[in-house]
Amino acid sequence: MSLPTILVADDDRSIRTVLSQALGRAGYQVRATAQASTLWQWVEEGEGDLVITDVVMPDENGLDLIPRIRRIRPDLRVVVMSAQSTLMTAVKATQRGAFEYLPKPFDLKEVLAVVARALATPAMPVQAAVVAPRPEEQMSLIGRSVVMQDIYRIIARLTTSDLTVMITGESGTGKELVARALHDYGPRRAGPFVAINMAAIPRNLIESELFGHERGAFTGATSRVAGRFEQAAGGTLFLDEIGDMPPEAQTRLLRVLQDGAFTTVGGTVPIRANVRIIAATHRDLRQAIREGTFREDLYYRLNVVPMRLPPLRERVEDIPLLARHFLNENADDAGNVRVLDEEAMARLQAYRWPGNVRELENLMRRITALHPQESIGADIIDAELAEVSNTGVPGEGGSSTETLAEAVERHLRRFLAAGAGQDDMPMSDIYDKVIAEVERPLISMMLSATRGNQIRAAAMLGLNRNTLRKKIRDLDIPVVRGGA
Repeated sequence: MSLPTILVADDDRSIRTVLSQALGRAGYQVRATAQASTLWQWVEEGEGDLVITDVVMPDENGLDLIPRIRRIRPDLRVVVMSAQSTLMTAVKATQRGAFEYLPKPFDLKEVLAVVARALATPAMPVQAAVVAPRPEEQMSLIGRSVVMQDIYRIIARLTTSDLTVMITGESGTGKELVARALHDYGPRRAGPFVAINMAAIPRNLIESELFGHERGAFTGATSRVAGRFEQAAGGTLFLDEIGDMPPEAQTRLLRVLQDGAFTTVGGTVPIRANVRIIAATHRDLRQAIREGTFREDLYYRLNVVPMRLPPLRERVEDIPLLARHFLNENADDAGNVRVLDEEAMARLQAYRWPGNVRELENLMRRITALHPQESIGADIIDAELAEVSNTGVPGEGGSSTETLAEAVERHLRRFLAAGAGQDDMPMSDIYDKVIAEVERPLISMMLSATRGNQIRAAAMLGLNRNTLRKKIRDLDIPVVRGGA
């Protein structure tokens, strides 16, 4: 049996070399080219068992090749890789028939895993390419971090299905933007996108808002009103902050998801629920289930495809890209765009962003409106963030709900940002220094709480007494017996 042959097309010689060597070591035969035309010639001649192609090549766009390859070789899998790491690239690749999309720079282990999976997966029937409804420059999801690339790939895969999706994430992470992307590039994009925020509707009106009501159904119901399920017919219903839905409404929603139909408040005729459901919440629904405030059966009905949006502090490498995007969007009337210097950008990346992307967007808007100078320095960022903290919004100064882990993370980010780019930064023993910084105040406080009783302090810390003594000596911690 002959070894599978992988066709690689990329105009970057180094990438062709790296892929050829890695795939060769893994036991595959490899043919590599810098031209899309050569790749197409190989495909026409029946060469290859798998294609790995770049998007931007000198003679043709790799994405345009995919439908042509799929028409004449429907069994030939195509893996797309691109340095244009955007949602639009992932969506186009998936909708044109690519088996997988890999952003550059890629991990060779991931490439080999994708190749193995592609060769082992049965061919899917050829489908007509879906035309994206809006240009890339209008995309509102921005970021090239690893976590965002994962989000893009999930969205791209879901654009060819009608599955129910549950989006979780802190406030301000962009849950509605993801829901809109799932709708705009999905099979129901020709239908309406209807959003409803469960936390913003009075408890006694939620059922009427969702399912509509008949004339005379309650005091003040002078005419029939269609609910959000009817308004979203043929499209997508986005249930934001689903964790705030009251129990009685949860029961009715569960019944609709089970039966595929609903009745209006005061009505008796069932209406088919022709909608795709996308739900979102910033709450921990598993905890809500344990507390008895959210139905477990409803959770599993909604959580068909879970998506977690990372907070901004987990994707700090996206902050410069996001900040520049928001500054460009908020250019003043003369078209002048503010520019952040390196120190200002470092401050943004060290900040904890409790309000996430929404908070960053608001800051860039405020800077454009209040500061006329073209170059924005660290002093302006410090002043603006301090102002936010002073008005009660949790920020660099922390908040009453900040966890110990969040506080440690905040200080570590500040430490690493301050040392970035400094040649004399002690990179060899950061771990030991950080652990010592945490251990010293912890042991000191335990000794203070036990009035210097090392046996009790060791018990409270879960340490052996001799271990505690050694740490006291190594960290040079003073021990005052009987002290307060």
